[in-house]
Amino acid sequence: MQNINWEKLPFGYFKTDYNVRCYYRDGKWGEMEVSSSEYINIHMAATSLHYGQEAFEGMKAYRGKDNKIRLFRWNDNASRMRDSSKGILMAEVPDDLFYKMVVNAVKLNEKYVPPYGHGAALYIRPLLIGTGVQVGVNPAKEYLFMVFVGPVGPYFKEGFNPVTMQIVKDIDRAAPQGTGHIKVGGNYAGSLRATERAKAEGYAAVLFLEAKEKRYIDEAGPANFFAIKGNKYITPKSDSILPSITNRSLMQLAKDMGLEVERRPVAVEELETFDEVGACGTAAIISPIKKIVDRESGKTYEFCKDGKAGPVSEKLYRKLQDIQYGEEKDPYNWVTVLD
Repeated sequence: MQNINWEKLPFGYFKTDYNVRCYYRDGKWGEMEVSSSEYINIHMAATSLHYGQEAFEGMKAYRGKDNKIRLFRWNDNASRMRDSSKGILMAEVPDDLFYKMVVNAVKLNEKYVPPYGHGAALYIRPLLIGTGVQVGVNPAKEYLFMVFVGPVGPYFKEGFNPVTMQIVKDIDRAAPQGTGHIKVGGNYAGSLRATERAKAEGYAAVLFLEAKEKRYIDEAGPANFFAIKGNKYITPKSDSILPSITNRSLMQLAKDMGLEVERRPVAVEELETFDEVGACGTAAIISPIKKIVDRESGKTYEFCKDGKAGPVSEKLYRKLQDIQYGEEKDPYNWVTVLD
């Protein structure tokens, strides 16, 4: 194993020793397989290649000060993957198989779980693809579920420091009553053009609006959006937003901290009234936002005027991270400690 600079890890692919796989054939799941190969054999007419039968999850394993490894809300990831499967008619992965494969992938690559205190974690990528052959537009009869892992640093290079974002109106991430509420690759493919353009123009990510009226905030590129206004935690409600497990956790923490939680349509004009805004998800936990610029009108909304994250965002971030690393008690049973 090469020497790893844990403090300077990027968020990206990192080769580890093993991954785990399981095939669905003849109406049932087979046995878990362990592989050291980074590649899969797939038929050229597989439905994942032609009709987008593909779903994935993003999770992390954390090493605490006690050296124990913890998974965060894995059952919610399993549940969300089943929702994705239902959305595009794929075989559903049961909880026991999901958990078994995630745990095995982590334990087989345990030496890659970053040590405590470096702000890094082991990223876990469960992936489900249609491998069955179809030329007509039909769901496959065979699927591959696999889990691979790798150590990662912060999603945004700024880490917990505030980032800038760009509102776009000429590109939609997902349509109402489409696939925006499930974690499938097509949503991310649909966001690439706007995201890469925003990065080229100096922004960390894009703030997408709902596709119908272009009046309400949907998602912050690869993450959910939230805002703090006085004693309120506000986050958009929309049929085209992915239900973030991190956002759900932050809503619970905010409520227990005495904040009023509002999940509702959030108009763009409301940005002027917010005290703090941020993006949240597994990859970043929370990325505070210091500036949002409407690409079309040029209108600018500024936050974090002292260059630091707002006090409520920071408190939520620290609280959630302390639970994930085992620094604080977990009254919600969110954490699973691996033996």
